[in-house]
Amino acid sequence: MLEKAEKQRRVGSGQQRTAGYMPGFGNDFETESLPGALPQGQNSPQKCNYGLYAEQLSGSPFTAPRGTNERSWLYRIRPSVRHTGRFRKIDYPHWKTAPHVGEHSLALGQLRWSPLPAPSESLTFLQGIRTMTTAGDALTQAGMAAHAYAFNADMVDDYFFNADGELLIVPETGAIQVFTELGRMEVEPSEICLVPRGMMFKVTRLGEEKVWRGYICENYGAKFTLPDRGPIGANCLANPRDFKTPVAAYEDKETPCRVQVKWCGSFHMVEIGHSPLDVVAWHGNYAPYKYDLKTFSPVGAILFDHPDPSIFTVLTAPSGEEGTANVDFVIFPPRWLVAEHTFRPPWYHRNIMSEFMGLIYGRYDAKEEGFVPGGMSLHNMMLAHGPDFSGFEKASNGELKPVKLDNTMAFMFETRFPQQLTTFAAELETLQDDYMDCWSGLERKFDGTPGIK
Repeated sequence: MLEKAEKQRRVGSGQQRTAGYMPGFGNDFETESLPGALPQGQNSPQKCNYGLYAEQLSGSPFTAPRGTNERSWLYRIRPSVRHTGRFRKIDYPHWKTAPHVGEHSLALGQLRWSPLPAPSESLTFLQGIRTMTTAGDALTQAGMAAHAYAFNADMVDDYFFNADGELLIVPETGAIQVFTELGRMEVEPSEICLVPRGMMFKVTRLGEEKVWRGYICENYGAKFTLPDRGPIGANCLANPRDFKTPVAAYEDKETPCRVQVKWCGSFHMVEIGHSPLDVVAWHGNYAPYKYDLKTFSPVGAILFDHPDPSIFTVLTAPSGEEGTANVDFVIFPPRWLVAEHTFRPPWYHRNIMSEFMGLIYGRYDAKEEGFVPGGMSLHNMMLAHGPDFSGFEKASNGELKPVKLDNTMAFMFETRFPQQLTTFAAELETLQDDYMDCWSGLERKFDGTPGIK
């Protein structure tokens, strides 16, 4: 009861108990948590209602083309300059930023890990982040980092913003609340959320779990957007209406708090006497959002052959080269397999892109065993990979009737850059030393006799 009362005490006068959302991707939204808090007809009145301060948060250069220009106007209890002060350096030793090359002796190869172990000590979301790979260079705003997280404590009086990139959060176990300056998102496993570059937030736990665990893509480059559908046309894949942006909610709290920032790979902290999540109203298009992966409408082969995995792209962060992503977020959701005369799992291949994979629930169809929910794999650029021996035998000899892949959700962070392994990942106790053995049964079948299969 005391813990519940404490949580209720910390809810500010403007924070609703149930999160609300506005639909659409990249829309220009407006929302207020007090009537009349949002100015009409102008952005910066001489005096704002309720004694609020007007402030603009820009996610693009001022002169970016209208189609890519991003900014939001915030009406808050204090301006952001009062949420900072004399910073002091702090350290999160397990969170690495590109360019980074881990000091380890692990040789190049295809790699796979079992899930992160549950923490043996109290860790918040920030404290539980572990970088697995980095790619590109955050200082030139190109590339990404793949992180895993496992935590068991709330960020109560701690707040964070990342100046190096946006954060795509993919829960695997345990629902979370991501409370941002612009509102609150409740995110469950099989959902994702995105916190824009530079936006303050904190993460707390929802439900009853022993550990809250998942994955993060830290995107240093151009922001994630929806991929073009090309000849697919106007529908399917990730539909804009299924992306949800939170309504305004604020925290009016006058207690000692800490603001932490990641900037060019280093971490800094300042102590303040209030919550920085004090935006009472806002309007604009630079905003956080969540998305339910179960609403993804897959398309695929309805006669023969296995299409490229790009048809499962939910979000893409473009690079300067057309058709070559800085990073793609790709999923492998439930779907029907109906192709005739076809090896239905993903084919064996080598790829100029580098693939970091995770499994949210179920089983991935190209791996019969060893790849479990919470696990991870890394297939770097030009390293061969594909179905394991058991998966190959099953797909090669099974009856080709319509089959539904159900209760499965895998994903991939795919980037144009080689992914450098961190020392933590190379020495992680859950690294599967026998991963390469999954292909050992793929022996020579060549006969040389025409017509023999």
